[in-house]
Amino acid sequence: MRYILSSTAFFALVLLITPAVGGEVTPISDATAECIDCHSSIHAGIVEGWRKSRHAAVSPAQALKVTGLARKVSNPDVPEQLRNSSVGCAECHTLRPDQHADTFEHNGYQIHTVVTPDDCRTCHLQEREQFSQNKMALAEKIITGNALYAKLQAAISGTPEIKADGLIFNPPDAGTRATTCLYCHGTRVTVAGSETRETMAGKLQFPVLKGWPNQGVGRLNPDGSRGTCSACHTRHRFSIAMARKPYTCEECHVGPDVPAYKVYASSKHGNIFAAMGREWNFTPVPWTVGEDFDAPTCAACHMSLLTNTDGEMVVARSHRVNDRLAWRLFGLVYAHPQPKAADTTIIRNKEVQPLPTALDGTPAAGFLIDSAQQQARRQVMGGICRNCHDQSWVKGHFALHDNTIARSNLAVKRGTEIMQDIWRKGLAKGFPQGANPYDEYIERRWNDLWLLDANAIRFSSAMAGGGDYSVFAQGYYNLSRGITLLDDWCRQHPPADAP
Repeated sequence: MRYILSSTAFFALVLLITPAVGGEVTPISDATAECIDCHSSIHAGIVEGWRKSRHAAVSPAQALKVTGLARKVSNPDVPEQLRNSSVGCAECHTLRPDQHADTFEHNGYQIHTVVTPDDCRTCHLQEREQFSQNKMALAEKIITGNALYAKLQAAISGTPEIKADGLIFNPPDAGTRATTCLYCHGTRVTVAGSETRETMAGKLQFPVLKGWPNQGVGRLNPDGSRGTCSACHTRHRFSIAMARKPYTCEECHVGPDVPAYKVYASSKHGNIFAAMGREWNFTPVPWTVGEDFDAPTCAACHMSLLTNTDGEMVVARSHRVNDRLAWRLFGLVYAHPQPKAADTTIIRNKEVQPLPTALDGTPAAGFLIDSAQQQARRQVMGGICRNCHDQSWVKGHFALHDNTIARSNLAVKRGTEIMQDIWRKGLAKGFPQGANPYDEYIERRWNDLWLLDANAIRFSSAMAGGGDYSVFAQGYYNLSRGITLLDDWCRQHPPADAP
């Protein structure tokens, strides 16, 4: 027979076994002790994961004593009642109950299931503010608030239906969307009533959550906030090391549309990580180039606070992930300068379409950063590169990358011109007819050019992957073949109104 420690006994035990920091023992609060009293048996994986975390070992008060670049708590005004115990179950799941639509009474406490970035900002204020200005935080809105993206989703994951005049794709249902695009972009989590469940502690009342479970990076939460920190700092360890390893980014950046992980794995950087990564130290803050790691991971280039071996800062930590990026590689339809605002649903090109470029490649005026801002961001990224490469290497890399952007955009433009000719001839129904430009056979061939092939080329160039990946694996070979197929198809089909 199992028995469960009483709250008092468990609290006493934890005082003995909780890791010490700087000679101090980190206590847990009475409320968290009550949570663990039950959940150590019911959810052993959650509790043991938390016990191995930095949250369990360090109180906010201890964290605030850290000075300089090593400090991880960016809010100096952590509420007094939270300062002197470890960050445990109650400290996260009982915060701001009035703001959470998913709050419910549970064993005398008002708790909520969904911990959100606005809860995390209690200690991590700067990180939350940066993340909120990031396209990732708005990923759910970006994909659901753009009518063209909705048409693309329908063409990819919608339900096919055969009608008298041809095949159509109906919009995907909620379950399909949750396991496809919204898995990464994030769902809308709402409360749809309550239910009684039979538990080890008897019958208990819980809220029914729609759009749950989900850890999408742009999830819309029951408190109205957007995003989830656990997309990268997976609960309940919330590990810095995990967020710094490329496997975390692989979860959403592995497909041929954004093949960042595949490119990284086939690059020289990825090769070094695969061979030497077990020797690296992924936990220090700041993260020291050459001492803690020998080649960049995704986090090193895009987010982490880096120093050199003299202790000088190379680049500041940022959770606004495009801070170091001059170009948005993801072709819509072309690679283009990064948007000025995180909310890309406001963008309109000269054809009044919700796209960052026109179909002839003209950037959406007023919505994208200018060349001066691009150069400033490149200087920051180049400063990271120069910790392992000399000036000529870095300069040469970016020159090749600029050439790749221009070359891939030009190739896509030629393919798009052919596609526009196909629409003009009435051989397919797309933008000119106000129809879905992604759902017919020949349109799918055009989609492949910019959504898959050109993106592979650009990511390979940006991340020093190059080689076979950008030629035959998924790159120039497919791009040139696709343009040839489009052109041949167009020439072999007379206009729809021809005799």
